[in-house]
Amino acid sequence: MMASSPRLTRQKISTTVSSATFVYLEQSIKDGKARNLADAIDLAVEQLAVYENRDRLADDTTAYFENMTAEEAAEEQKLEAALSQSAAGINFDE
Repeated sequence: MMASSPRLTRQKISTTVSSATFVYLEQSIKDGKARNLADAIDLAVEQLAVYENRDRLADDTTAYFENMTAEEAAEEQKLEAALSQSAAGINFDE
């Protein structure tokens, strides 16, 4: 998936990066994931945002289950059992 951003919305930056970061960005270009360094940086930042969102979701989910009342936990278990039973007949390979 190649990153693409209209040139009009880009901000000019000037910076230095570690040699490992530069190699990573250059590899994104060689692999065809990005057309140039700007696209490679955009792609890396987009991937970082995905990972941060996953971490946030995991933290929020943990907090939800840790803070639920006994009544809410019982209801959650009922929903889990019903979902498990209804999904038992589904062949996910087809």
